Amino acid sequence: MPKMVFIERDGSRREVDAPLGLSVLEIAHANDIDLEGACEGSLACSTCHVVVDKTWFEKLETPTEDEEDMLDLAFGLQETSRLGCQIIIREELDGLTVKLPAGVRNHQKK
Repeated sequence: MPKMVFIERDGSRREVDAPLGLSVLEIAHANDIDLEGACEGSLACSTCHVVVDKTWFEKLETPTEDEEDMLDLAFGLQETSRLGCQIIIREELDGLTVKLPAGVRNHQKK
C-alpha cells in the first residue's frame, strides 16, 4: 500500500498508509491528523490547506480555478500550497510529503 508523510505543526513527521483513491484530507482524518476540512471536502473552504514538499508538487494534477480561489483565502499560503481534499492518492504519489501550515483560516463559501 502506498504511504505518505505528514509534517505536523510541531515539526514531527508521521508516515501513514495512503490508500489509492482517497484524498489527503480523508487520510488525515483516518489517522487523527489535525487537518480540519470544515466543508468536508466540498471545495467550499480552505481549512484543509497543506504545503506540498517541492519534490512532489510537480507530480500533482493542476489545481482547478475553484481550488485556486479557495487557496487565496488560506492562512500562510506558499508556492506549493494545495487543498488536501483535492489531492487524490495515485501510485505515482507513494511517499507524498505534505506539511500542515502553522494556522487555519475558516472562510467558507456560502
